[in-house]
Amino acid sequence: MNLATWLTVVTICVFGAMSPGPSLAIVLKQTLTGGRRNGMITAVTHGLGVGVYAFLSILGLAAIITASPVAFSFLQWGGAAYLAWLGVKGLMAKPRSEDSLPEAPTTASAARDGFLVVLLNPKIAVFFLALFSQVVGTDTSLLAKFGYAATAMVIDGGWYLFVTWLFSNPRWLSLLRDKAIWFERVFGAVLVGLAGRLVIGILSEK
Repeated sequence: MNLATWLTVVTICVFGAMSPGPSLAIVLKQTLTGGRRNGMITAVTHGLGVGVYAFLSILGLAAIITASPVAFSFLQWGGAAYLAWLGVKGLMAKPRSEDSLPEAPTTASAARDGFLVVLLNPKIAVFFLALFSQVVGTDTSLLAKFGYAATAMVIDGGWYLFVTWLFSNPRWLSLLRDKAIWFERVFGAVLVGLAGRLVIGILSEK
């Protein structure tokens, strides 16, 4: 594995992971309403989801997905619907009583949300195809290919673990949880907006 090429992959993946979007909203939502454990589970499963797309891209299987209009469209609409569903749930969130917090999500929902928000976003496959097409050639060893994919997975998971750690700090969390129901609704609105933007993007491509 060429060091300069690997550093290029690292740089691009870092900026890709740090880009705000539905993934950040999901991780923050799980962290603020479910605590550090839920946030970490979401971060790890999100990283695993990114790893799946990275490995598929490396192996050339993601090209099949992006080359099939039906499969690509299905994933796009599925992703939009899933984000909209999560957003509506957030907008409709209600505390159990006037002073109580909204019900904390389960660890199972944290794992599901972290993985599905990646799986239902085919543009991640396009991103990795574009990235790896620049650094992977016929002379690239299998070990190097898996190294590039593992790099993308570790960077993504590591970034969201850092986000989880930062926002689950006891001082931060106690302050944020005082307004947890409003954060739930704000994140819901953000997710609905992201779903709407995705739908507009899908329709504009037709």
